[in-house]
Amino acid sequence: MPAFGENRKMTPENFIQSKAAQAIQSLYNASVDQSSLQVQVTRKEFEGDYTLVVFPLLKVSRQAPENTGRAIGEWLVANVPEIAGFNCVKGFLNLLFSPVYWDEAFAEIAANEDFGQLPSTGKNIMVEFSSPNTNKPLHLGHIRNNLLGDSVSRLLKACGNNVIKSTIVNDRGIHICKSMLAWQKVGEGRTPESTGIKGDHLVGDCYVAFNDIYKDEVKKLVEGGMDEETAKKEAPSLKEAHQMLVDWEKGDKKVRDLWQMMNDWVLKGFDETYAALGITFDQVDFESQTYLLGKELVQKGLETGVFTTDPDGSVWCDLTADGLDRKLVLRGDGTSVYITQDLGTAERRFANYNLDSHVYVVGNEQDYHFQVLKLILRKLGFAWADQIYHLSYGMVELPEGKMKSREGTVVDADDLIQDMYREAKATSEESGKLADLSEWEKEKLYRMIGLGALKYFIIKVDPKKTMLFNPKESIDFNGNTGPFIQYTHARICSILRKAAEQGISSGPASVTPDIVPSAKEVRLIKLISLLPSKVAEAGAALSPAILANYSYDLAKDFNQYYHDTPILKEQDRKVLEFRLTLIGTIARVLRKAMGILGIELPERM
Repeated sequence: MPAFGENRKMTPENFIQSKAAQAIQSLYNASVDQSSLQVQVTRKEFEGDYTLVVFPLLKVSRQAPENTGRAIGEWLVANVPEIAGFNCVKGFLNLLFSPVYWDEAFAEIAANEDFGQLPSTGKNIMVEFSSPNTNKPLHLGHIRNNLLGDSVSRLLKACGNNVIKSTIVNDRGIHICKSMLAWQKVGEGRTPESTGIKGDHLVGDCYVAFNDIYKDEVKKLVEGGMDEETAKKEAPSLKEAHQMLVDWEKGDKKVRDLWQMMNDWVLKGFDETYAALGITFDQVDFESQTYLLGKELVQKGLETGVFTTDPDGSVWCDLTADGLDRKLVLRGDGTSVYITQDLGTAERRFANYNLDSHVYVVGNEQDYHFQVLKLILRKLGFAWADQIYHLSYGMVELPEGKMKSREGTVVDADDLIQDMYREAKATSEESGKLADLSEWEKEKLYRMIGLGALKYFIIKVDPKKTMLFNPKESIDFNGNTGPFIQYTHARICSILRKAAEQGISSGPASVTPDIVPSAKEVRLIKLISLLPSKVAEAGAALSPAILANYSYDLAKDFNQYYHDTPILKEQDRKVLEFRLTLIGTIARVLRKAMGILGIELPERM
């Protein structure tokens, strides 16, 4: 797997690596590469902040794991004031930082406006996502794809990479012709303007109508004595759609004009949905312009023996020796297949953008396709084939089961976004806390909460897992939800506003050595300090869920601290200013983390 998030600034892990290397030099007169030392957050069941893995050091110490760990721990406590204690469990040295360390660490964090942004890697990474078909509107499955693709792009950018967000619009093929044919048969000349129906929805209705026409034809053929499999192939509407595709490829003006008109309707509709989701792209390709790419690669493969030609003229790549099967790359009539286009598109993108990596955000039903794509590219001699990564995600299901586009039983993206807005509005109005906001401010807030709820509910689930979506659960202001984190941020902003009204300042200058943070405050500082490593971890795994759940943990711990600590009632002015700086930094970290996920946090709720 390509490395996406390994570059970062000084962290607690780096600090321990540096000091542990000094300990090893002093104890064993041995020099070690500090970056090779394994340091991780201490597991919850053990006492400590960070853990040094001792096992790899036994060749240097020539002692038992616990003896080695104990010796390093004792040296660190004696020579590093930031290390307050340790315990050793087999080959794991658990280290406890002192309040001095956390106070110093927090002072640096509070003064660093770019905290959480990792250093530049100089790498160019393309992330392809969305890639819709222009025969239907976007639905819930597309929403997961888009939100994953967008948040992964933001995440990789936060990891210091130059990211190009791309999509390829699948605007040609038999499925497009089915919608076109249905519009001709039953559309009665309807347009988005004449009906008031959004363009992608109108074309999607045509796609469903084609399926109804087709099923009725198959039924009649079967009733007339034809077997069902033959009837499915001989249905007149299907043959007409295939002929329309042939005419399109020949450049027939009438067919092309109809195709252009209906595609324009759909693309305009897509743009409206993307805008509602906050999705943008740096590069948009169209299958109608790229489907011929890859044919030159087929010729190259034939010349080098990677591909072979069958008697019917079709071209194949035999992957049986690699544990796969034979893969068609060119039909006997010379037309390309999906893999051909993907081969050519990948070659062009790596060349045009000088890519270091290419991430495809595509559902797990295409796992085999991308396995084949990488293998063929490797056989064709492209070293960058190993820098292609398929972010394979699970499907989205509803409490009532799976969705089916042809039968029109999908959850429409536009409807879902509107439903989330209505849920957010109803829930917010029940609170009765928005009376002094203008109607414009309320509307903006409702959309922010609704969209935040939708995005967070989708993103918090590990991409590889199939997920069950329940809109009502996502809008809850309690528990692991977007609105809970949004409300936490608004609560912090409210405290800071009240403090400012009383003339109480806060900021990096309030973090001084004479303020010793409490145990609860140290826990919050620890969580804050994890942001860079969580960004790096999420980037390396291409899993925004890691950052989403980190944000929830931080919001949850703040709320417990707020419940136990009457911040504005603190009499000691220095302690009060320190605490305001602490919670202000928490708000900033939440904005950073959630911003990477594409989720806005309001200042009032």
